[in-house]
Amino acid sequence: MDRGRFPVDPWALVETGYRAHDAGVTETLFAVGNGYLGMRGTPEEGRPAYAHGTFVNGFHETWPIRHAEAAFGFARTGQTIVNAPDTTTLKLYIDDEPLTFGTADLEHYERRLDFRDGVLRRHLIWRTPSGKRVRIDTTRMVSMTQRHLAIYTLEVELLSGDAPVVISSQILNRQDGIDEYRMPTTPSGEPVDPRKAAVFDNRVLLPRMSNATAERMLLGYQCAHSGMTIAVAADHDLQTIDEHEVVERADDDQAKTVFRVDATEGNVVRLTKVVSYHTSRGVPVRELADRCDRTLDRAARHGVEHYMEDQRSWYADFWASGDVEIPGQPALQQAVRYNLFSLAQASARTDGLGVPAKGVTGSGYEGHFFWDTEIYVIPFLTYTQPEVARNVLHFRSVLLPAARERAREMAQSGAMFPWRTINGEEASAYYAAGSAQVHIDADIAYALMKYVLATGDRGFLVREGIDILVETARMWADLGFWRSNGEETFHIHGVTGPDEYTTVVNNNLFTNVMARYNLEVAADAVEWMRDERPEEFIRMSTRLGLDPAEVTEWRRCAEGMTIPYDAGLGIHPQDDFFLDREVWDLSQTPEGLRPLLLHYHPLVIYRFQVLKQADVVLALFLQGDRFTPEEKRADFEYYDPITTGDSTLSAVVQSVVAAEVGYHEAALDYFYQALYVDLMNLHGNTVDGLHVASTGGVWGALVQGFGGMRDHGGALSFDPRLPEAWEGLRYRLCWQGSRVLVELDEEQVTFSVVSGERDVPLLVRGRQYVVSPGESVVVPLADQGPRIDGLLGDHPVIGGVRADGSTITAGVPDPIQPLEDADLGELPTYLPDQSGAGAAT
Repeated sequence: MDRGRFPVDPWALVETGYRAHDAGVTETLFAVGNGYLGMRGTPEEGRPAYAHGTFVNGFHETWPIRHAEAAFGFARTGQTIVNAPDTTTLKLYIDDEPLTFGTADLEHYERRLDFRDGVLRRHLIWRTPSGKRVRIDTTRMVSMTQRHLAIYTLEVELLSGDAPVVISSQILNRQDGIDEYRMPTTPSGEPVDPRKAAVFDNRVLLPRMSNATAERMLLGYQCAHSGMTIAVAADHDLQTIDEHEVVERADDDQAKTVFRVDATEGNVVRLTKVVSYHTSRGVPVRELADRCDRTLDRAARHGVEHYMEDQRSWYADFWASGDVEIPGQPALQQAVRYNLFSLAQASARTDGLGVPAKGVTGSGYEGHFFWDTEIYVIPFLTYTQPEVARNVLHFRSVLLPAARERAREMAQSGAMFPWRTINGEEASAYYAAGSAQVHIDADIAYALMKYVLATGDRGFLVREGIDILVETARMWADLGFWRSNGEETFHIHGVTGPDEYTTVVNNNLFTNVMARYNLEVAADAVEWMRDERPEEFIRMSTRLGLDPAEVTEWRRCAEGMTIPYDAGLGIHPQDDFFLDREVWDLSQTPEGLRPLLLHYHPLVIYRFQVLKQADVVLALFLQGDRFTPEEKRADFEYYDPITTGDSTLSAVVQSVVAAEVGYHEAALDYFYQALYVDLMNLHGNTVDGLHVASTGGVWGALVQGFGGMRDHGGALSFDPRLPEAWEGLRYRLCWQGSRVLVELDEEQVTFSVVSGERDVPLLVRGRQYVVSPGESVVVPLADQGPRIDGLLGDHPVIGGVRADGSTITAGVPDPIQPLEDADLGELPTYLPDQSGAGAAT
């Protein structure tokens, strides 16, 4: 990072100079949100901006997916998050001259996003064209305690001379292409990228209500096709001793309150704008407007400072349970806290909704929910914010009826959760890297049981979780089939694992390993209910029509599950035929042709052994108790050089497993890639929103990688791998109602129960300890595990002999012909999201 522009501050992201060339990135980085409502860090003045964006989790429009060659069961309805009406605009004029970044003479500029209260602050000294000096301070906050509320302030002081000051506070419908100057906005021409959101040709938000008074203004809309409704209202409070007047105006797509002040030198003009957003799947806008009124009336009674204090208190609690400290490393500490802070902003007030791949910071991936939530985000929430984890898991239970319907459509029993969705329907138009990733069923079951075992929340398991476990187990038992060649084995064909560069395969190792776990825990849960909660068991069995023979079959399927292994190479093949392919030599692939998905047709990529992201290696992490240390190292050494890391979901997993098997330098290198993926825009698409799953993975790399924490079978265990350059690592974990502080240094690890009244049993390198409240347990460490120096690099492992006696070789596809040099004739035009592709990256 440019430390002259972005100085180190362990508790804030600070910018000391405005630059137009990376406005899209900084708009994402300086976004504020609470999981329900989010606003990009665009300037209050409205211009210039790369992409204005206000997003409400789950508020979306639908559109028909039109396949050039349709087939039964293809996704039919696209879902795209809507750019909600923008309330952040506070245009400022001094002497009738607008403040416009890029052309303004700024003597001082500082923007600060404070991790301790979630407030975005900006401080300017502007020398106007007429030579007057003006101090301008703004704040922007989305409340963590009142999910529908946001508060902005603007403070203006003339430091030299008197001048007329005009503040134009607006609500704008930017979704339908109107900016504050009443000019249509159009996206700039960019290459096709399946990770970006669709652009609508027709109007999305249909006007249903608009008004403006001196105290309050409001706009209300209904989405043209999804039928979802939204109301947005704003209150104002102007404080000044100077003479002023107020003008209001409202129409279908803009509500405006203009404050005209005859400002005098040294007198402060302060405007507070309090806004409320309410959405619904079908409640009339009039009702939502009433809700906005109630929210704003309550805010007026309590006052702004009340909510600011609540915000500070909320974040103090968040850091008390979720902070991860790296003593003596202030730059790393800043980056770590930024990632954890981003997790809070993406998840805290989802309140029964999912966590979108970009949170509420951008429109990337259409605002969809993926498996990312269960594998990368919920572990953090389970161990730091268990109530939020429960809320997110509840969202999956709400989607269970739609998942059952999808299973029937796919000729399966049980439930099949959609690969990407907002409303519960499958929205992936490209089934090979979308719907074929049925491992999402097992991912949800995995996250569910990790939550139950870590929290002891058996009530959630009985009321909601058991239905998910039963229906997903039914799906696996039906999807797979038995083969016999001396002994019966269970196989799962025609699926895609996490690696989207290898699709629709037989016996994907990750899928089979996770399906086995899903089947086992479903059987365990049913039998536990039968023995411990017989009344609930009877009700559940009746509700789901569960036959005891099904549970017996689940155990049989799990025990007979095919787990690919090549004894000659000593590795687990990613699938039955993965090793039959030629290896892609990434060491001979120019950086200009990365990521591969933007430069090669999928069929070109599918012919090679090359990975978008960790697949087998992810299985080694999530199901680590099912593999030996020797197997983990061999698999890591084989797959690491052919893993492109084109997905931001990969580096964090590679870091964790590299640390475990001993590649300590590689572990740190992958950790840095994940840590700075957005802060340094390493994948070039931070403009579309933060990579929320990667931020969760950063916590995993710290706690489960370097901290060595595991929870296999509901047993808390530790095998630390502290980096050589770090003097220590401190983190907190919630376990069975108690909060444990873990303090690691080179020579020992110390455990303390800092809240809660229960003893916490745990293992350190296989030895049992019990940590009691008010006491600390200090465990000496002989070392930090095995140490293997160096990086594996991207030279693939070749020369191995396949089972048929052939030798594994490597190659690279011929370079593609640049588009501008190709004679393509007339290109067809496609509707939004025709590629529809895969998982959030």
